[in-house]
Amino acid sequence: MSSNITEPVVSQDTASLVHRLAGPSTGKAGLSKDQTEINRIIADASKGSKFYYNEKRKDKDLTQRIDKILQLRDSTIRGVDLQSVEHSVDRLISELEFERDLSQTIVHVDMDAFYANVEMLDNPDLSGKPFGVGHGILCTASYEARKYGVRSGMPGFIAKKLCPELILVPLHFERYMELSKAVMSVLRRYDPTLFAVGCDEAYLNVTTYCKTHELSAANCVQGLREAVFEATRLTASAGIAPTKMLAKICSDKNKPNGQFELSFDPDSIRSFLRDLPIRQVPGVGRVYEQLLGSIGIKTCGDIFTYRAIIYLMDKQFGSLFLFRTYLGVTSNTVKPISREERKSIGAERTFSPSTNKKQILDKLNDIAFDLEKDMSENGWAARKVTLKFKMDTYQVFTRTKSFDRWVTRKEDLFATGKALLPKFPLTLRLIGLRVTRLKDLRATSDTENNIRRFFEPLKDSRPLEKIKTVSEHGECDIDSKDEVSDDAMPGFDTMDEDDHDPSFAIECQTTGSDSKDVDYAPDPSDPICQIHSVAPSEGLCLVPPRASERDAICPLPTKPHNVEGNGRLEKLDLAFDEQYSYECPVCGKALQTDNQGLNSHMDFCLSRSAIRQAHAEATSFDNISRPTLKPSSKGKGKNKK
Repeated sequence: MSSNITEPVVSQDTASLVHRLAGPSTGKAGLSKDQTEINRIIADASKGSKFYYNEKRKDKDLTQRIDKILQLRDSTIRGVDLQSVEHSVDRLISELEFERDLSQTIVHVDMDAFYANVEMLDNPDLSGKPFGVGHGILCTASYEARKYGVRSGMPGFIAKKLCPELILVPLHFERYMELSKAVMSVLRRYDPTLFAVGCDEAYLNVTTYCKTHELSAANCVQGLREAVFEATRLTASAGIAPTKMLAKICSDKNKPNGQFELSFDPDSIRSFLRDLPIRQVPGVGRVYEQLLGSIGIKTCGDIFTYRAIIYLMDKQFGSLFLFRTYLGVTSNTVKPISREERKSIGAERTFSPSTNKKQILDKLNDIAFDLEKDMSENGWAARKVTLKFKMDTYQVFTRTKSFDRWVTRKEDLFATGKALLPKFPLTLRLIGLRVTRLKDLRATSDTENNIRRFFEPLKDSRPLEKIKTVSEHGECDIDSKDEVSDDAMPGFDTMDEDDHDPSFAIECQTTGSDSKDVDYAPDPSDPICQIHSVAPSEGLCLVPPRASERDAICPLPTKPHNVEGNGRLEKLDLAFDEQYSYECPVCGKALQTDNQGLNSHMDFCLSRSAIRQAHAEATSFDNISRPTLKPSSKGKGKNKK
C-alpha cells in the first residue's frame, strides 16, 4: 500500500497557480482537451492585476494546506496495518453496495449553451460565429468560441486574446426567463415534481411516465428533447441513469444536442466511473480536486486504491461521500424544494471598483428594495441580516446583525446594511444583503412543532454544494456542482470563494440584478464567475440549503465565519457582531447567549406555557362545574365562545 503514496509536485509560480488562474470552467463541453497554451495565455494576461495577486495568495494557502495534509497522512499511517484497514473498508463498501437501487430512471436535462443559443435564435446572423454573451465578464460562450478556449466567467479582454474575432453580445435576461419557463413547462409533462436547477437544467424521474406510456427510457428522453425543441427551437442534452449524480455526468457525454444512457447494472456503473476524472463528479471543485490529487486520487477508480488512507483521514476527505461516488450508489430522489427547507433570501450587485460612497449606498438601497419585494411577494420575514461585500482586492467579507423582532421593510434592511459597512474611504466591487432565520408568514404558528423540530435529529442531510443558478447578469453555467443533493461533496472548498460560497450561491435566492451593472458576478479582470440566483417562479425552482452533516462527516479547519480568505478584520474594523446566536424554539426570540443561557430561557418559556395551560384548564373546569353562573338568555348576555 505504501508504494501507492505519491508526493505532489506543486510549483507556486507554475503548474498550481496556472491551473488556478484558468478558472473553474475548464471542463465545459466544447473546450479542447489540451488547454496548456490557453491556460498560459490566461496566466500571462492576468499578471500584475489585483486578481492575480489574490489568486496567488489563495494558491499559496492551498499549497500550505496540502503540505499539512501530507504531514498528517504520514503521521496517521505510521505503524498502521494498512492491509487490515483495507479489509475493514471492503466490508463497508460491501454494505454500501446493498443500498444500490436500480429501480428508478433518472434523467438530467441540460440546455445547450442556453444564453448563447437564445441569442442565436433571435439573431440568426450569429450562427456559426464565435461569440460570447456579456461584456466585462462572459456569462457563456458559443460552441464555436469554446474551440478557442473562451468560456463562461472569463473577462472579455482575455477572451479577445484567445479569439480576436470574438463577438460580444449584450444580455437579454427577460428573454432567457421567458424561454426557461417554456422549457420547464415541457419537462413537467414528464415529471410534475421535477427538481429544477437554475433556469436551464433539471432532474426528472421518468419511471412512471415510461411505464404508463410503455416507452423505453431512451425513446422517452428522445421525445422529451424533441418536445423542448418544438416549443422553443432550442436544443437540450440529457443523461439517463439510476441516480442523479450519474445522470448529471451522463448529460455531458454527448453535448451538444445528444443523450447518453448508462446501463443499469452494477458492473457497468463501476466500469463507467473507474477512469472518470474526479473533477467531473458533481460537487468536486478545484480545491477538493487538488486536495484529493495530493494523495494520488485523480480518478474515481483511485478512490479504491487509496481507500485505507481515505478511511483513516475521514475528517479531511469525507470517506462516505467518496466510497459512494466510487460505487455510484447515490441518491435517486427527485422532488422540488419545499418552503420549509428554505433557509435564506438574498440579493447582491457587482460593479466596477468604486470608492464613491453615494454610488455604493444607491446599490445597497436597490438591493434592499429587491429583497423587500422578494420577501413580501413570497411571504417571508427574518430576524438576521447579513451584509456581504467584496473589496477591490477580491477579498470577501460578511457582517451580521440579529434582531429580536421580525424584519421585512426596505428601510430596516438598508439601515442595517449601511450600519454594517466599514468606514469610508474603501473600494468595493460587490455588495449584497442576505436575510436568515426566516419566518414563513403563510404558515400558522405551531409552538409544539417548533419544539419538536428543534430536538429532532437531522434527516438525510448532506453538505452543501454549489448549484447552477441565474441572474440578470448571466447564466452561471461554470463550475456547476449539481443541486443540493443527498450525495453532496463534503465541502472542502471553504478557502476559495469561487469554488465554494454556498452562503449566497445556494441559500440566497436573489431577485434579478440591475442590468446597468457589470454583466456578471466577477468584474473585468476576474476570470472566475460568481453565482447569483433569481426569485423563484414556475420555471425556476431554486434551492435553499438543507442541514449539513459537514461537521459529522468531515469537519473543516477552523476559520472566521465572516471572512473569506485571509482578510484582516482589524484593518477594516469589521468586528463580528455575535459569537453565540440562537433562536428560542418556544417563543422564537433571537438570543445572544451561550448554551446554558439558551436552556434557562427555554425553561422559562416552557414554564410560562405550562402555567398558561394550567390556568386555561382550571378556567375550563370552573366553567363546566358552575354552569349556572353563566347567563343563558339570548342577546347581550349570550355566551361567548
